[in-house]
Amino acid sequence: MRKNVFITFAILFFMFAALSFSLCIKTVSAQVDNFNISHVYHTVGIMRNGYVVINDTVEIEIYGQPPNSFSIGFPYKYGSYVLKCIAYNETTVFPVNLNAPLGGRAGFYAVEVRSEALPQKFTVLFILSNELLQQSGTAYTLDFPTYPSLTKDVENCSVKIDLPAGVRSVNVVKDGEAIDKTEFSTENLTAYAYSMANVAFSLTGDEIQLLDVKELKREIWIGGTGEIQGSDSYYITNEAPSDLNYTIIILPQNASNPIAYDQFGISMSSSWVNQTTGLYKVNFDLPPRSNESVRFNVKYSLPSQILTTQGIVKNFNASSVLFQNINYYVEKASLILTLPEGARTTAFESTFADNNEVSRDVFQEALTVNIEGASYLESALPSEKILQVSYEYNPLWLAFRPTLWMWAFALVGCTVAFVWKRPKAAPVHVEVLGAKLQPEYVKSFVRMYEEKRKILFELDSLETRVRKGRIPRRRYKVQRRTFEMRLNALERNLAELKDRMRKAGGLYADLMRQLEIAETEINEAETNIKSIEVRHSQGTLSLEAYRKLLADYQQRKDKAQTTINGILLRLREETR
Repeated sequence: MRKNVFITFAILFFMFAALSFSLCIKTVSAQVDNFNISHVYHTVGIMRNGYVVINDTVEIEIYGQPPNSFSIGFPYKYGSYVLKCIAYNETTVFPVNLNAPLGGRAGFYAVEVRSEALPQKFTVLFILSNELLQQSGTAYTLDFPTYPSLTKDVENCSVKIDLPAGVRSVNVVKDGEAIDKTEFSTENLTAYAYSMANVAFSLTGDEIQLLDVKELKREIWIGGTGEIQGSDSYYITNEAPSDLNYTIIILPQNASNPIAYDQFGISMSSSWVNQTTGLYKVNFDLPPRSNESVRFNVKYSLPSQILTTQGIVKNFNASSVLFQNINYYVEKASLILTLPEGARTTAFESTFADNNEVSRDVFQEALTVNIEGASYLESALPSEKILQVSYEYNPLWLAFRPTLWMWAFALVGCTVAFVWKRPKAAPVHVEVLGAKLQPEYVKSFVRMYEEKRKILFELDSLETRVRKGRIPRRRYKVQRRTFEMRLNALERNLAELKDRMRKAGGLYADLMRQLEIAETEINEAETNIKSIEVRHSQGTLSLEAYRKLLADYQQRKDKAQTTINGILLRLREETR
């Protein structure tokens, strides 16, 4: 009897557990499966520097409670090219989880859009690396996902390939089949679509230039009388297979009187392409070759009308200079706004609250906004790119500097008069330059060092080309051996000349010491870069930490390179 009761109790327990589990599954299903995807507008575009923009506008039909998450992606091969993802609608920017699972399916890269209640229409925007765009002369080929990969079927998916103006000979191939049109649609797109396409086209203009904008530093100075001066400092890397003879940048709206300078402050040839849109062309005297970097600076003026005045309080809407009109991707951008001397900030409104900093010296304030991955695309976001500054400024501060100069001149005059009356000491001759060093040695050193740097550039370029499969391994080995033999001979000769210059003492010995310090800094930075690349490939270093360390080491390397450039320039001047 007791045994029968136990069996009956066990059967009832398992029936209750199964019923509870079933109800739980139905509840979860009801929470998740409460919408249909009616339409997706899938647009693929290209920025001026070759970066790829994928814009997916999604329309869903909701029945019941709105969903709190939505997953969207594409074949996994494109995941390594994703640089940024933004989700938004007309009123809200939604948080996004990168590299999220796509319904438990393998082979996809996806992101998850989160919200307490997703709207019926929203946009998911991806920015991908320009490595997806290959160039050969005037011919380009872009590899891209044909459709978005979703967890549900889509009633209709419209695809548009938005190419720059002036393209010719467009040829689209989807899943190995030529379709020869840049706009098409499909009905009943199945869930987990795994489709890839490429478009080949010809472009003779400069609407696309394959390059990486590593850094853009924009500085704006506001004068006491309302005049506004600006300066854009660029650090770019040429990713095209040929030399970069010029580049086209975009200045703030209404900029005037621009002048371009190289990293040494020497004026460069430059001209307007379209002043209305801010397109400005900068020509390079020494065009950077493939995978080489260059720095330059453009200074300009801005109209004072963008300042509004109410008594001693002035308002400046800095959104107009916050990279809203640049049609290229910038890895690291910063805006530094320097107020007039004596001004005091009364209000600082910004949507970049986590990336703002205010620095103050004795008489002046400067506001800084840092942005990782800046582009014009974020200007479409609701409530984004707001930067409003209000400050108080008394015009009496205009007399501050002239008063200081007047007192300084008076002090100097009194000092000169006092010293003039004292008896003069006999002049002492100080030998600044080193002795017994012929100018031919200095000229030979500069020439050999430039040749050494050229060979190192060639070796780096060779490594990049073989890594991307542009040259065969056998040819790579022969060229590398030739470069290394020339480099070893140069190193021996340079070592002898360095020893001569150190023994000469004076300026030459000091420059050689600075040169050795800069070379050591470059070697340490390159070693650290290789180390973090290995750690990142092994998965022991996160992508965010890898990018941060890479930028830090690259900055140290660039600073040392600038020091070497200055040393060589000083040596050239000494031989004239």
